[in-house]
Amino acid sequence: MHEIKNIMTTDVVAVKKDTPIIHAIEILVRNNITGLPVIDDDGSLVGMVTEKDVMGLLVELEDDFAEVENYMSTDITSFDINDDLIAVCECLVNNNFRRVPITENGILTGIISRRDIIKYILQPL
Repeated sequence: MHEIKNIMTTDVVAVKKDTPIIHAIEILVRNNITGLPVIDDDGSLVGMVTEKDVMGLLVELEDDFAEVENYMSTDITSFDINDDLIAVCECLVNNNFRRVPITENGILTGIISRRDIIKYILQPL
């Protein structure tokens, strides 16, 4: 059986809502990633900030310390660690997502990207 916990990346880079957006952009660039989960103090997933979310900053950034909360998406799709991997794959195929957060009891525990699934497919059976 293909389990999410065997595929997901558990060393997830995340930010909080009050993180300055310029710092979130630096994290995206430094880690060569396209999106960051946004969590609250107890680790609960509250949003995502992606490359697409910050593209408009090219013309409107006046305050280098505007917070992630002002740019993040809150209507996000996530999966529980016990959900079906096929559902995750279908979500990534049918939507314009590059990654989906994985939670356990609402707490961020991992992330699965298209690349993670492709790497998994290449593993010997």
